[in-house]
Amino acid sequence: MAKYQSFQTIIDNQLTIPKQLLTDYQKLNIGERELLLLLQLHRFRVDGNLFPTPEELAEFLSVSSQECSRILRSLIQKQLLQIEQQQNEQQVLTECYSLEPLWDKLFSYTPKRREEAQEFNENIFPLFEQEFGRPLSPFEIENINIWLDEEHQSPALIKAALREAVLMSKLNFKYIDRILREWKRKGVHTVEQAREQGKQFRQGGNNTSRKKEEENNQKKKRDVSLYYNWLEEDS
Repeated sequence: MAKYQSFQTIIDNQLTIPKQLLTDYQKLNIGERELLLLLQLHRFRVDGNLFPTPEELAEFLSVSSQECSRILRSLIQKQLLQIEQQQNEQQVLTECYSLEPLWDKLFSYTPKRREEAQEFNENIFPLFEQEFGRPLSPFEIENINIWLDEEHQSPALIKAALREAVLMSKLNFKYIDRILREWKRKGVHTVEQAREQGKQFRQGGNNTSRKKEEENNQKKKRDVSLYYNWLEEDS
């Protein structure tokens, strides 16, 4: 009886893993280290830890916490993992990892989707990292994925908004988000339209700057004139 209970405890502690994940992970451009980290995330989730830290993950992997952070960023870039917010029992917002993007791609996989996802990943994320001069954080990667998946912004327009932010020397995600929202409000759907909007905005800004500069120069001239008039009258 004791032996049976021991075996039952082992069985009760089993983790269910989709067979298709083990057979098709390479088709989703997932490496072995990424696969193991995904399995650990799945295990942590089953055990009730929805947002394990890189340090906690590294305890069960043969890589460092820094490498775990890099792999997490890679998985988010590939749109296989995302960070969500949810309310706990005390109505406090907390973050958690969601594997829904992985399951979605795994069970609705087509070669065309793989090609589109790979092309997007190879182009846009390295471009952002190049302009920012550093690796993107998981939240920044998630921000880009929100633009794409929830707000249905095209990769081409996201790149165009990044270019506008660079030209305006305002390289931050809030400014890029404002550009994308403004373009969406104005019905901008193509890169050509985006470039025209950016051109008009910059020209308007330059005209405003020139106008202010002219007004300041006129004010200075008036101030000097008054000063000398006062000086002459006093003499």
